[in-house]
Amino acid sequence: MSQGSRFDLRRRDVLKATGVAGVSMAGLAGCLGEEGPDELTITLTQFPDTIDPLDHITGDYFDVLDHIYEPLFDFEPGEGIFPRVVEDTEILGGGTTELQLRDDVVFHNGDEMTAEDVAWTINRTVDNDIGVASDIGAFGLGSITGAEAMDDTTLEVYYNGAPGLAEFEFGNYARAMNRDWSIENHDADQEGESVSGADPEDFNGTGPYEVVDFTSGEEIVLERFDDYWGEEPPFERVVFNADGESSGRVSSLETGETDLTINILPEDVNTVQNADDVEIRRVTSFRNIFLPMKNTVEPFDSQEFRQAMNYAVDNAGIVDSVLSGFGEARGQPVAPGINGFNPDIEPYEQDIGMAESLVEDSGYGGIEIELTVPQGRYLNDAAVGETAADQIDQLDNVDCDVNIVDFGVVSDANSAGIDPDVIEIPFYMIGWGTITGDTDYGVQGFFSQEAETRTFDDEELSDAILASQAIEDPDERREQLEEVNRIAHEKAPFVFLHTQESIYGVREDIQWDPREDETVYVWGMNQ
Repeated sequence: MSQGSRFDLRRRDVLKATGVAGVSMAGLAGCLGEEGPDELTITLTQFPDTIDPLDHITGDYFDVLDHIYEPLFDFEPGEGIFPRVVEDTEILGGGTTELQLRDDVVFHNGDEMTAEDVAWTINRTVDNDIGVASDIGAFGLGSITGAEAMDDTTLEVYYNGAPGLAEFEFGNYARAMNRDWSIENHDADQEGESVSGADPEDFNGTGPYEVVDFTSGEEIVLERFDDYWGEEPPFERVVFNADGESSGRVSSLETGETDLTINILPEDVNTVQNADDVEIRRVTSFRNIFLPMKNTVEPFDSQEFRQAMNYAVDNAGIVDSVLSGFGEARGQPVAPGINGFNPDIEPYEQDIGMAESLVEDSGYGGIEIELTVPQGRYLNDAAVGETAADQIDQLDNVDCDVNIVDFGVVSDANSAGIDPDVIEIPFYMIGWGTITGDTDYGVQGFFSQEAETRTFDDEELSDAILASQAIEDPDERREQLEEVNRIAHEKAPFVFLHTQESIYGVREDIQWDPREDETVYVWGMNQ
């Protein structure tokens, strides 16, 4: 039996225990080998402001950079991880898993990829003292403690949680960067700075595409990498650009300037459906939209007040009116389909009387608060935030204003931690896609007391998360994660809003199905 087959068998056993089924590598590959058109243009909502794939956790960034710096595994939402650059894995016990790499993978600059590169990449992600900083460690690789190369194609990954949790994490966030090249190309004048540059040669991954033209903040042009180890991707040339306005993205689709665009707003759906040769494709995503309330500052230190904010907001009504039904009201941090989603938890229902009573119980009657909301990042985000703020403002004992800002403002607020002396924005809107398929990714960065980026400080909730990380039995761990979601619902660290639908406009002859994790992979397309 081949190494890849051993990987598949073991993976299916794990998935069977967690209630989901595996898929074959051939199924993931789709029509990669078939002849297709020469060029594809994809329009995103925002363009990456970094060339470093480990510098930021944002879906639009991964959509671009994963074609250049490919993931080590293929992740299929609801199914698990499957061989890609990593051919085989083996759980050794004692917090260690061995990864066996392919021996024919090369970087775009011609260097062979080795286990040293992969181990360094993982270590860089979890240890900022290594000298080339990464911002994804706390959220993406929370249980991973390090990695070590054993030979040219074998490395060991070390973690302090359950093997299943570690697999969710490195299966989604392990990517290979060329160690020596990365060290040479990061900004050594600023300690901890990520890899940077403004020219095509400043990118150097192992992916099926290499960069041939790059205009920072505007456009990146990719062409097939001739020495790619895997199947030839279906398009010779791929162009990524961005437009922050749904109407602009729709116009580009109508005129044929783009072939696929993301985040079509509900009000623009009919325009796309009435246009020639293009169509709408949609899927309920893994992304929840919510309003964090940092509980180290008043009035959000009161559980009664936080629950009152949930009762004040009509999340189901917002889905119907503001999103035209393109979403599902939610009452917990993660979406259906995520390991640990609790099916017994219902969304909070709007109850103005209950909300006003809870505000009085909290001792904060008559308080003024402000909700900070991004514009252009999520589906009708500004309108959703304005509606939520208006509904809170309807309470007789709370005044709520709204502040519409660029997404970067709330992104910075979300990662600022809970030190009351530095909190400038305690109440804001953010979205979080649990793209690993596991509840831990949707909660530990927000709630674990070990996470410097946490937005909520509560020992009971944190302990429940830490307990889940140590459970090796998949069924027991899932039950504990359901308990984590129950506690989160009760303690109300967020105003829970909804799970967002992903709405795409796409040229109708392109064969492609949207994914729940919001990634757009060219290797999964054809026409």
